[in-house]
Parts: sequence; structure tokens; C-alpha cells
Amino acid sequence: MNAMSEQQHRDIAVPRDADPVQLPQYTRRMVLAVWAAAAVPMGVLAWLVAPALAGHGASEKRFAVSLLVALTLGLLWQAVLVLFLVIRERRDPSWTSLRDRLWLRSPHTATRRGGRLWWWVVAYASALAAVDLAPFGLTGPANHNLGVFLGSEAGRQTFHHAWGLYALVAVELVLNTVLGEELLFRGLLLPRMNGAFGRADWVVNGLLFGIYHLHEPWVIPNAVATGFLCAGPTKRFRSALMGIAIHSVETVFFLVVLLTVVLG
Repeated sequence: MNAMSEQQHRDIAVPRDADPVQLPQYTRRMVLAVWAAAAVPMGVLAWLVAPALAGHGASEKRFAVSLLVALTLGLLWQAVLVLFLVIRERRDPSWTSLRDRLWLRSPHTATRRGGRLWWWVVAYASALAAVDLAPFGLTGPANHNLGVFLGSEAGRQTFHHAWGLYALVAVELVLNTVLGEELLFRGLLLPRMNGAFGRADWVVNGLLFGIYHLHEPWVIPNAVATGFLCAGPTKRFRSALMGIAIHSVETVFFLVVLLTVVLG
């Protein structure tokens, strides 16, 4: 047995919940390692790389664009990390394999698949909207908060008729709610956490998702709630598409609001 196979053996535990597709289960150490591989780069990019890209004395516009580019790269890294880890499991990059191993399938129960189960997205998305509207009272540094920047006069001027920047934001948000965070936390980690955390896997997943936000720690309370609202139905219906759909409601709303700024 070579070094890599020995490491894989140590990082895999016995699953406790049955699933149509048997997936390797991560140990707690492996879960934390994957979490760190996503969270630490985002923190470094936000607090070290973005300021370096912007340069000393950068304008609000330049700093915001630098931060946006840095975070987009961080989310792209997460997508690459997910693909690497999943393909390493079976050496099979086919869509069928990726779909099954990342739970990219319709929600299902013992008696139903898809159909009316999708209506649960509306219920959870409504709860997520209520969380987003709740006044947690934390905003963080103005120059690191893109939401605050967009609400400022400088932000409105920056995005006025700036279709290129709008496209960059759209890419960042799609990576955020589809190919980055959701795919990593709900597609990769959650299906592989039951062996280490049992029935509490989705709770731990939500907590890890919240604490992952080192790049914007003031949103952690909100992000924990978001994590629960995405991880719960993903686990219940064995479908990462549920979490993606619920979280994407934020993306659609934000893009619509930003579009009004671009159109001016």
C-alpha cells in the first residue's frame, strides 16, 4: 500500500446512513482539512492579496474591483478543489459519476422524486430571505463590504453602465452559489460527513459554512443560519441541487438590484 492509499485509508470512515450511491466518508480531520483549504485562501485573498492588488492609497473603486477579483479567484479555486477530490475518489471524470458523487440530482424521498418536492425550495428560500432582512447589526469595514460600497455614491458611479463589472459580479455570484461554496459544502462535504458526525452532520456543515467566512467575518451569524437552511434540505432530500437553488435566490435578487444600478 503506497503513501497516498494509506492516507486515504486513514481519512475514510464507515458511513452510518444508507444512500443509493455509496460514498467514502471523511474523518473529522479530513473535513477540517477541506474546510481550511477553502476558508484560509479566501481570508488571505480578502485581507492581504486584495489590498496589495489595489495598492497604497487606492480609490474606493479600485479597491472594490481588486477585492471582487480576488474573491472570484478564491471561489474558482474551490470549484477546482471539489473536482480534484471527487475525481481522485474513482478516477472517473464522467458527468454521471460527478452527478452521483456530488448529489447533483433531483430531491427524493422513499416514495417520491422531484415534482412537488421542489416546492420546499420556496419555503426555505422564504426563510433565507427573512434571515437576510434581519438586522444583525454588523457591517464590517466599509472598504471590505461590497454591499456597503454598492450603496454609496462611489459604488453607483462605478457600476453605472459598467457591463463588464456587472459580468464579473455575475461570475463571482455563480461561483459563490453554484460552483464554489455550495458545491463544496453541500455537494462534496455534506454527503461525506455522516461517518464522522452522524445525524448531526448537517448541523456541523452549517456551522462550518458560517465560520468559513473569514473573508467577511461580520456575516458569520447570517452565514450560519444560511448554512442550516441549505444543509438541512440537502441532507433530507439527498440533493445538493436543493441547497444550490435556495442559496441562488440571493444571487438572483442581488443581480436584479445591481442591474438597476448599471442601467442608472
